[in-house]
Amino acid sequence: MAVPKRRTSHARQGKRRSHLHVKPLQIQYCNRCEQPVLPHHVCPNCGYYQNREVVPPEEEK
Repeated sequence: MAVPKRRTSHARQGKRRSHLHVKPLQIQYCNRCEQPVLPHHVCPNCGYYQNREVVPPEEEK
């Protein structure tokens, strides 16, 4: 069975894990109400997605 001869250094370990970092969220803005929206999601503020009304606005009591 293969066993490492030397301990893996912090630098080498960090180089191996360099692509595992957390990427920031890509935030877009709604064309209709200018509120921040995640890509490929319906705007929670106005209910529009790609300039079409997908979710009708709820009536307030």
